[in-house]
Amino acid sequence: MPVAAASPPGRAEPALASLWEALPTEMERHRLKGLSVAVFDDYRIVEHRTFGVRSAEANAPISAQTAFSTASISKPVTALVCAMLAAEGVIDLDAPIANYLKSWRLPESAHPGAAEVTWRQLLTHTAGTSQHGFADYYEGDRLPTLIDSLEGRLPRYDKPIEFLFPPGTGWRYSGGGYVIVQLALEDHTGIPLAELAARRVFQPLGMHHTTMIQPGAAGFPADAALVHAEDGTVIRTGLPITPQVSASGMWSTPADLARFAIAIQRALAGDGNGPIAPATARALTDVFSLEHVGGMGMPFFRGFGFGNTDWFRHDGSNTGVNGDLMASMEGGYGIAVLANGDDANTGPVFATLRREIIDGMKWNERHKFATAPLPEDLKRTVLGTYTGLLYDLGLEYRIEEQDDALWIGSEFFTQFLGRERSRMHHLGGGTFAIEDYPNLLRFDCTEGSDDCNVTVSRPVSDAAPVVRAVGDTKAAAPG
Repeated sequence: MPVAAASPPGRAEPALASLWEALPTEMERHRLKGLSVAVFDDYRIVEHRTFGVRSAEANAPISAQTAFSTASISKPVTALVCAMLAAEGVIDLDAPIANYLKSWRLPESAHPGAAEVTWRQLLTHTAGTSQHGFADYYEGDRLPTLIDSLEGRLPRYDKPIEFLFPPGTGWRYSGGGYVIVQLALEDHTGIPLAELAARRVFQPLGMHHTTMIQPGAAGFPADAALVHAEDGTVIRTGLPITPQVSASGMWSTPADLARFAIAIQRALAGDGNGPIAPATARALTDVFSLEHVGGMGMPFFRGFGFGNTDWFRHDGSNTGVNGDLMASMEGGYGIAVLANGDDANTGPVFATLRREIIDGMKWNERHKFATAPLPEDLKRTVLGTYTGLLYDLGLEYRIEEQDDALWIGSEFFTQFLGRERSRMHHLGGGTFAIEDYPNLLRFDCTEGSDDCNVTVSRPVSDAAPVVRAVGDTKAAAPG
């Protein structure tokens, strides 16, 4: 029997009716037990739908108040707390974090600048610190302290945090860096991060179903979704405990995540009357680099352009739970989704949600391209197969012509949108826009030569363009 859907609170968007009707069958196909999704537009929540059950072992349905583990969506909240404290002069984001640590010392390193690593470098994953993420714990387990986590006294991760490159010279996603931030916050303020986040973020923004308190502790919500393995069974008690709350310990609902994103969007639009100041919102979302993942903020990913939109986005993925928060830089629209399934259960369902909501809400029609004629010699130059063209992640991209238009196909679009390709538009001068990518590509070729470069740039951004030799990314033509 297909998963049942709860009645939607508030208004309903007729354009999304077919999606909500089909979604229970899609969930059943991928053995996803429960899902909650909020859609927001024009700076307000327009839909919040819930599907399925909190646990495969019970029939309690997901409600609008059901909290899910958000995994790494915790990081933007941690960054916001830091940015707010910095605006008040409590901390200095560009000062060495060692100045604020009392209970632990940074590891010694031969890499220059490691001893002076800053808050901002840790928050932007440019500090060079190791440890991508951390394992979950459950009731009855011995719970590590933050210092245990940093010094490698963990069952799965028995190696201390270390510096892998000089701070500020590269990018590497590091949950370990966020644990250093959490320890410095708590050492310096004397207040647990869960309490800081509640005071500074959750209460002022009306996020009444969000917490960094962990399962088993007083104040943890009674209405919580249990985590499930790929086969649809509950993992142990179903309620993972995450001592490293800065990196992945928040529990929330899509509606609360939407409130969080909308507050940032309002601030980006210049509204200075809310809890988040415009300068703070810009500090969180400004692109500081186009390398590696197509655009990074602090700590939002800014390399996604689904539906002709420049998004600030962060996802979350722990064993048995996944989430995604994507919000437009302009216009106040976006999607928040949380589900109690593993990657194989949630990935295809999330792709359907992104595609159908973007298309149904016609967000992809809000931004138009001023196209220019495409010279034949330029077309011949750009056609072909590339590696790492849009994102330096080893993915393959194929630029092809069909129906008198250029298209770029990739596993990337299939994974995130459930369609194989995205249309390219020539804007003139060898510069192309791509409908589901926020950066521009400019192909520059020496006349009479195959010596070409491709420049990746972002409109209305101070981030430095990235220039690569086409020969370094493009596969040789057969024969």
